[in-house]
Amino acid sequence: MHAPNLSLIPVELLLRAYRGGVFPMADHRDDPEVYWVEPRERAIIPLGGFRMSKSLRKTLRQDRFRVTCDHAFAAVIAQCALPREEHAESWISHRVEASYNALHRAGHAHSIECWQDGELVGGLYGVAFDRVFCGESMFSRTSDASKVALAWLVAALREAGYAVLDCQFMTEHLGRMGAVPLPQAQYMAAVAQAGGQAAASLPAVVAGFGASSSPGKAIVHSLTHTS
Repeated sequence: MHAPNLSLIPVELLLRAYRGGVFPMADHRDDPEVYWVEPRERAIIPLGGFRMSKSLRKTLRQDRFRVTCDHAFAAVIAQCALPREEHAESWISHRVEASYNALHRAGHAHSIECWQDGELVGGLYGVAFDRVFCGESMFSRTSDASKVALAWLVAALREAGYAVLDCQFMTEHLGRMGAVPLPQAQYMAAVAQAGGQAAASLPAVVAGFGASSSPGKAIVHSLTHTS
């Protein structure tokens, strides 16, 4: 049940924080407070350096999932906020969740969804400003769903003319997919260089890939060919 009288983090404050290299987290689901995080090191996936394993390439080509953008943002963040085996408490509090839903309604947060038999089985969400996308969290209810969502995101960001994909904290999983650590000062320099507007909107680009006769093959082709 949602906590009453949620005080949303204002959209302008969230965007200013992201431009300044910080983002909010909470200690637990019902925490009314947030704290602002500025990592010493960021995990960045170079948009030309995404690594697809053979199994992911095969899964993409099979079109096992229908992939969309911004069709179910609230459902994606709600799934990401659920408890996980490795984390007893979610950093996505009800206040954080509600604030990002407001950010999405303002056009600055996006989700990628993976559907199977009409059911949402995986996805991710993040914050977009200028030509920067900050991935926040992902979830998977079936094998490879979140990896497919990430592959579609990278392809869409490349197509839309983005320059930076920030994944916040380095993990082995992200490293296997091409993420590299970047000191915060270098990250901020990259953000400064990624000013200006993207060439196309993410929902439009994802819809374009989805309209292909074989969307997964289009994604694989996009990720294996440099522009």
